[in-house]
Amino acid sequence: MGENENQENRRDEVFSKVVRAGKRTYFFDVKATKADDYYLTITESKRKFTDDNQKFTYEKHKLFLYKEDLEKFSEGLSEAVEKIKALKLEQGEEVIEKVSSSFTDVNFDDLGSTPSSKA
Repeated sequence: MGENENQENRRDEVFSKVVRAGKRTYFFDVKATKADDYYLTITESKRKFTDDNQKFTYEKHKLFLYKEDLEKFSEGLSEAVEKIKALKLEQGEEVIEKVSSSFTDVNFDDLGSTPSSKA
């Protein structure tokens, strides 16, 4: 029975993509049901060091996305990512404006007294 279960699990995995991002790893797994429907699981795995036993453990969170939700999820994710990009662009323009406007009235006596900002 164990071997059949193992074959079943391998058969339902259609595609897998691993994305490493710092202390986190994301797993995107496309799986098939017995009725040949497909769904996506997104797993976040975060490596943590526990003080109790002085070992690394992995904290995992899993999200299941079914075929009827994929389009709406994709649209929502795309919209959220575009919003983040737009906000970052706005911040970048604001930083550039602040830097360029601060150079209009340069007082050489003040040059060493103000902390520098990172752009």
